[in-house]
Amino acid sequence: MSNLVEKFKKIKMIITDVDGVLTSGDVTYTSDGKEIKSFNVLDGTGIKFAQRSGLVVVFLTGRESSIVAARAKELTVEEVHQKVWIKLDVYKDLLAKYKLKDEEVCCIGDDVLDLGMLKAAGLAVAVPNAIDEIKAVADMVTERSGGTGAVREVLDQIFKAQGKWDDLIQKYEN
Repeated sequence: MSNLVEKFKKIKMIITDVDGVLTSGDVTYTSDGKEIKSFNVLDGTGIKFAQRSGLVVVFLTGRESSIVAARAKELTVEEVHQKVWIKLDVYKDLLAKYKLKDEEVCCIGDDVLDLGMLKAAGLAVAVPNAIDEIKAVADMVTERSGGTGAVREVLDQIFKAQGKWDDLIQKYEN
């Protein structure tokens, strides 16, 4: 665990997949063909805390959805990359743009499209509903499944390791 805490301390950017990580992975359509997705409020609060604590948050997904764009806008996530099949390319571009090293990046994923960026990242995280190949390269597998607060689980560990947790929650305690 101490090695994991050391990795948490270095993180400056979180790159998360959407379907299967920020959502359950289900894609539901209404009878008139509109897509429905559910996001967990714990993840949303964690993302806002991440931004307040100076972390860069990135949504990186293989699918394209106006719902993902709407959720990103609601959370003021500026780095949203959709319809990306080779995520490692975008990962490398983000590191160059923000002048970061691999060890300063946490990637959270669940499926084959995430494999390259997870192998490159300083902290690779899988959700329990991930495929075996993703879990095999992960430094951590969350207890919570995708869509049920898995991203928040990771973020809370980062906040605590970086000594930011108490400051983030202080104004809510009184």
